[in-house]
Amino acid sequence: MSNLTLSRRRFLISALATPVLSAAPAIASSPALHVRKDPSCGCCGAWIKIMQANGFSTTVENVDYDALYLFKQQGGISDDLMSCHTAEIDGYLIEGHVPAADISRLLAQRPEAIGLTVPGMPSGSPGMGPENQREAYEVLLMRKDGRVEVFSSYAAA
Repeated sequence: MSNLTLSRRRFLISALATPVLSAAPAIASSPALHVRKDPSCGCCGAWIKIMQANGFSTTVENVDYDALYLFKQQGGISDDLMSCHTAEIDGYLIEGHVPAADISRLLAQRPEAIGLTVPGMPSGSPGMGPENQREAYEVLLMRKDGRVEVFSSYAAA
């Protein structure tokens, strides 16, 4: 009788584990965010935690201000579109406090673009304080030809 119970337990455990294990390759194969940031920036760390909570795996590279600025310029991000940190994901640059939903949408739509930016550091954007105190801001799509378009808008709270 105990062998039958043990067999049932094994069957139930393996049946319950199968969906979890079959999802693991999809999670592992999703692109990771590689974030370049100043080592002393706290809001960058807060944004990274929000991205991780939204399912993005991340790697972090602490770089000095001059190296970070040069990376942004070489990537095609103009001074007026810059923020504090820059991430790379699947061929795109993510500049500043871009919400996770917008990054997911970018990856799903795959436009011809450098990437997304939230210029400056708007209060209430991800990593910049409580969302219920959010100031209005826009997520901008940076096109490779230099054009900039509104990708998403967030109203003030």
